[in-house]
Amino acid sequence: MSGRIYDARNERFGGFLFDYSVGDVYRHWPGKTITDAENHLFCLLTLANSPIHTDREFAQDETIFGRNVIVGTYVYSLLLGMSVPDISGRALANLGVRELKHHAPMFPGDTLYGESTIIDVRNSTRSNDRGVLTVATRGTNQSGELVCSFERSVLIPTRPVADESQGTPRA
Repeated sequence: MSGRIYDARNERFGGFLFDYSVGDVYRHWPGKTITDAENHLFCLLTLANSPIHTDREFAQDETIFGRNVIVGTYVYSLLLGMSVPDISGRALANLGVRELKHHAPMFPGDTLYGESTIIDVRNSTRSNDRGVLTVATRGTNQSGELVCSFERSVLIPTRPVADESQGTPRA
């Protein structure tokens, strides 16, 4: 019996630089429903223990929302993580984030969905075996409302060149 061997490490987890084209849109899957417990844990792990995120009574009595709000850095972290299999799985380095914006709050029980649009693909000025991929990532809730957006640039390898003496790609 012969069949194709699917190697997720080499074939799925992110692409090489010129696998991407400006204007391509990657819809990251699956979405993520955020629980109250995850929000609390993230706040405690990062010392972002504001009562708006972790104290139900405070949030109910003292905020315009009347309930706890998911901490924004968790929403950003989830969106970034959602994009890794499609965008930066092969990244050599994360180069920077620009224009991080929180457009609307998320609450426990909301589901986050993400998509990234390729906005720039260019060779490195230092080495021809890598280049810079820039994407704009947007997160929406279950109602399609924009909740978070940012741009980021990552250093991505170009596709390995076949080694003529071996007939196999060089990494």
